[in-house]
Amino acid sequence: MTINRRDLLTASAGLAAAAGLGRLGVAPAFAQAAEPSYKPEEGASLRVLRWTPFVQGDEDAWLANTKKFTEATGVQVRVDKESWEDIRPKAAVAANVGSGPDIVLCWFDDAHQYPDKLVDLTELGTYLGGKYGGWYDGLKGYATREGKFIALPLAAIGNAICYRDSHMKAAGFSEFPKDTAGFLELCKALKAKGTPAGFPHGKAVGDGNNYAHWLLWSHGGKMVDESGKVTINSPETIASIKYAKSLYETFIPGTESWLDINNNRAFLAGQVSLTANGVSLYYAAKKDAKLKDLAADIRTVNFPVGPVGQKVELHQTTSALLFKHSKYPEAAKAYLKFMYEDAQMNAWIGGSSAYCCQALKAFAANPVWKADPIHEPYSHASETLRPNGYAGPLGYASAGVMADYVLVDMYAVAVTGQMSPEDAAAQAEKRANRYYRV
Repeated sequence: MTINRRDLLTASAGLAAAAGLGRLGVAPAFAQAAEPSYKPEEGASLRVLRWTPFVQGDEDAWLANTKKFTEATGVQVRVDKESWEDIRPKAAVAANVGSGPDIVLCWFDDAHQYPDKLVDLTELGTYLGGKYGGWYDGLKGYATREGKFIALPLAAIGNAICYRDSHMKAAGFSEFPKDTAGFLELCKALKAKGTPAGFPHGKAVGDGNNYAHWLLWSHGGKMVDESGKVTINSPETIASIKYAKSLYETFIPGTESWLDINNNRAFLAGQVSLTANGVSLYYAAKKDAKLKDLAADIRTVNFPVGPVGQKVELHQTTSALLFKHSKYPEAAKAYLKFMYEDAQMNAWIGGSSAYCCQALKAFAANPVWKADPIHEPYSHASETLRPNGYAGPLGYASAGVMADYVLVDMYAVAVTGQMSPEDAAAQAEKRANRYYRV
């Protein structure tokens, strides 16, 4: 059957009502692209690979939307999940062997590793962008190449400072510092009170990279310039390393070995009063009756602004890509279109409880962002993010440098005294050039 807008809205009405979101009155954009119509192939079935949820409502809403699609079209959709660290290698294997899931919810610049293996989604991406207020630039960059959509931007997974309000006030601060200088003073005061901060300097795939990129970008440093020339060994980078070393001296001991789970555990155990995480940290505290007082004391805020003078952060990003090896590309495009239309997308964003920040600007009106003050900093993830390959092109090199922890290691060896800031920057330059000279 041919999927059109009327069919989609009728089929999804029950889901939107159940989510309590309804339609948010999104007005069609001017010069909106013509609505594409996709007819699933006879006997079509799909397999989707997505990441294991950190907030259960995310998966519940995704599966409910998928069920509505099957009811509307008859297309059976199998949704598999893997830990988020395993998505990249699983997707790469599928690309290389030419078989496996039809659609993958990938991370960061995965789509740029094998663009020739992916179905061109420009028609659908243009239509959705025109209808829903446009795509956020950072997310769009991860999903487009040479002016074409090689994937569809899906969401940014927001990362924000999580702190204990009572501990901040006990340290002598009535409000959270807005700049990096004030942030350092707060961390010094927290340590003096015996309630220190802690950020990962170990090989933490998410939190370690988020922290390291903020350190670099907030001071005006960057791994490469617009042409892809490695520029990490700069005065701005060295200044950021010296700042990181000063912060590290205020941390709880052992952060040089922290992985993604360690800062969560330390915060929930009361060992640190300040770290950075997704909104899942807050909900983990709320779910535990023993942590009722801690949950009530949690506050969230965006990372402080550094000498560069603007908010610049790395957030995990996810995009939906469609492989050319799919036997049912029309059914797959119909599925993606259905999942991105407002009733389904609003239900998913709402179900995610501020864990997933929209890729399309119109969905910033979703009620979830006003439902709890803790959510507010996460609502900015899509507009403040920079791609990990900034300021150069995304591709093999940008992905390789991050996967090899070049930036994370640069800070770790310097803050722990294994290298001087100058030597750490020079080593990072050498390691990055191995990828960017390929």
